[in-house]
Amino acid sequence: MRRELAAAAMELFASKGYEETTVDEIAAAAGVARRTFFRHFRSKEEAIFPDHDDTLERAKAVLEAAPPHEHPLDTVCRGIKEVMRMYAASPAGSVERYKLTRQVPALREREIASVARYERLFTRYLLGHFDEAAHRDGDDDPLLAEVAASAVVTAHNHVLRRWLRSGARGDVEGQLDRAFSIVRSTFGTGFGARSTALGGAPGTSAAPAASAQGDVLVTVARTDTPLPQIMRTIERALRA
Repeated sequence: MRRELAAAAMELFASKGYEETTVDEIAAAAGVARRTFFRHFRSKEEAIFPDHDDTLERAKAVLEAAPPHEHPLDTVCRGIKEVMRMYAASPAGSVERYKLTRQVPALREREIASVARYERLFTRYLLGHFDEAAHRDGDDDPLLAEVAASAVVTAHNHVLRRWLRSGARGDVEGQLDRAFSIVRSTFGTGFGARSTALGGAPGTSAAPAASAQGDVLVTVARTDTPLPQIMRTIERALRA
C-alpha cells in the first residue's frame, strides 16, 4: 500500500504539480480513504520517499553482520550501497523523483533529513572501530568518525546525482566503487578491523605489516586484503 500511494503521488505530482496536489487526491487515485493515507505517511512529501525506512534497516543489518576481518570503512561502503540499490530498483521513478526534489524545497529538505540519518548510523559504527594504535596526540576520534562517515555518504550522493542526471544510464555500482576507493585511501588508516586485515593477531589494528632491509622489501598480507590497501602498505614502507 505504501508503494501504491507513493506511485499515485508521483503520477499526480508529475501531471498536476506538487503544490496543486492534495492528500485527498492521492488517496482517491490509489483507491483508498484519506485516513488510510495517513496510516502510512504523515504528509504528502513523505510519500515521495517511501523506502528510506526499510533501506536504513537494511544498512543497519549490513553493519551488524559484518565479518570480523572486514575494514570498517569497507563495511560502511557496503551499507550505503543499499541506498543505491533502492534507487536502481526503479530507475525511471528515481529520475522523476530527482527532478521533483530539485524543484520543490520541502522535498529537498526531506531528502537532506534522510541523508542525515545514514550519516548518524555510519558515524556511530565507525566510532566503535576507532584505531587506538593509530591515534596521535591531538587527534579527535569522534571528528574522524564523523568526517569519514560524511565522506562515504558524500561520495555515494555524488555518484547517485551524476547517474540520475544522465537518465540512470551507466554502471553506477562501478562508479560507486571508484569513489569509495578514494574515501578508503584518505581515511582508511584511522580505523581498525576487529581482526587485522594484514596478518597480525586478532584485535590489532590494520597497520602496515612490512619491513625494509637494504634493497629488500617484504610485505605480508591476507589473501582477502584489497589490492589498494596492499599497495598503500608498500608505499608507506618505502617512504619509511
